Amino acid sequence: MTYTTFDFSVADQVAHVRFNRPDKRNAMNRAFWEEIRHVFAVEIGRQRADVRVAVISSTGPHFTAGMDLSVFADVVADSGDPARRRERFRRGLLAYQDSFTAIEKCRVPVLAAIQGGCIGGGVDMVSACDMRYCTQDAFFVVKEIDLGMVADVGTLQRLPHLMPPGLVRELAYTGRNLAADEAQRCGLVNRVYDTQAAMLDDVMAIARAIAAKSPLAIYGSKEMINYTRDHSVDEALNYMSVWNAAFIQGEDMPEAFRAMQEKRPPRFKDLAAGDGL
Repeated sequence: MTYTTFDFSVADQVAHVRFNRPDKRNAMNRAFWEEIRHVFAVEIGRQRADVRVAVISSTGPHFTAGMDLSVFADVVADSGDPARRRERFRRGLLAYQDSFTAIEKCRVPVLAAIQGGCIGGGVDMVSACDMRYCTQDAFFVVKEIDLGMVADVGTLQRLPHLMPPGLVRELAYTGRNLAADEAQRCGLVNRVYDTQAAMLDDVMAIARAIAAKSPLAIYGSKEMINYTRDHSVDEALNYMSVWNAAFIQGEDMPEAFRAMQEKRPPRFKDLAAGDGL
């Protein structure tokens, strides 16, 4: 698939998804939603066995301005039977939600490198990532409240698991900016950098460090963390026992021990490509 809203490249087993509409403040037009779902659910998720980590970054002064206004215009202009309009709207909204759920469910970790404004849909998206890093000039805005609507693509469902719920409510109700230093203090971002170049250098180094680990163990760790978030401790521990009973007797643990004994980096095989059928 040819991507029009971002550049896609792979190096050192790290996929780089780089938004490339800086003249539009990287706003999320209709093409974006299809493309971001495809790159994470299909290309990285199934086709590219050589990808072990993904990094999302952007161009220009702002990470993203969120939903492109043309998408809202299409919704307002829709006509016809009200019930059918609403059914169609719900289907479309579920598809948009699935675009970011594809990031969360992607079998490799996804790191977001954020500069400038991360607004509206941008917050929805980065909340679905595994880790977030930002520059000193970055800020986060749950902008939907200023448009007379409820944030509906994941912010209100995921942010309460990433930062204090009272702060999530304040941001959702007021639409105020959350600056980089406050985002770090509350745990939304892992680290703050002076420049975008410094941020990308460090985030790519973190990504390469992750890529050097067992891809099966990384996949399992991501699955367990996400599962634990949505289940009780007892349920999560039970699933953990099932997971390791299924996967721990593979090739990766013996290879890790051999590498330690031989004082060399381990050499792990890629995950399998394909649909799994």
